[in-house]
Amino acid sequence: MELPFTHKPGRRERHLRRRHENPLFAWPPHEVPPEDLLAAQKADHDDMLAFDETLQALIQRAVDLPPDAGSDAVLSLKEALESHYEQSYALPEDHSEARTALKRLIGLIMKTLWRHAGSDPVAHQELSDEETARAIHLRLIEQPLVADLLHPESCIGPEELVPSLLSAPEAEIEAACELFDARELAELLEHSERRLEALDAQGIGDLDQARNRLTLIRLHAQQSNPAQPPH
Repeated sequence: MELPFTHKPGRRERHLRRRHENPLFAWPPHEVPPEDLLAAQKADHDDMLAFDETLQALIQRAVDLPPDAGSDAVLSLKEALESHYEQSYALPEDHSEARTALKRLIGLIMKTLWRHAGSDPVAHQELSDEETARAIHLRLIEQPLVADLLHPESCIGPEELVPSLLSAPEAEIEAACELFDARELAELLEHSERRLEALDAQGIGDLDQARNRLTLIRLHAQQSNPAQPPH
């Protein structure tokens, strides 16, 4: 059944699209009820409206921040800006302009924190480490699957992680694999192999893309644990 999925969906609709008629999630494949899709689209749209409203208040809060604001106030604002930046990737439509504005404000706050650090080498190292970690995080969260996995109210339950990974575009699964340590990747690899073996045993065809994704998971697992023997 064809459903009216949108071109730039939010996180709820994205996950329904992953699940719709996808044998990796269930066999026989489940169809997403149209009413579920409409509810997801409405909830995603409501999140977008709330985001836009909060964004304006957040920008005003940054504008009103006094030059002599203490570290607590600066850090609180920085945390709110970073949280809002992440939220933008869960929303429908294009929010690149909002992200540009938020990134600019975060950059200005980081300059303030560097000034507060003075000549303290420990504070400098902590800020440098934070900037490096944030750059990696922002790169990863650009991928929809990563944004959906990291959302505080993620739609992807533990039992849906493997089918979500095996259904993902290459760039998304490459980024998602960076979220897991060696033990977790080994477990994901084992569960992914079992999932495909079960579908093969049922005679399910057209699993070439999923096998390619399995290869990517295997490569990341081997890179994280070089002692792991190849399959």
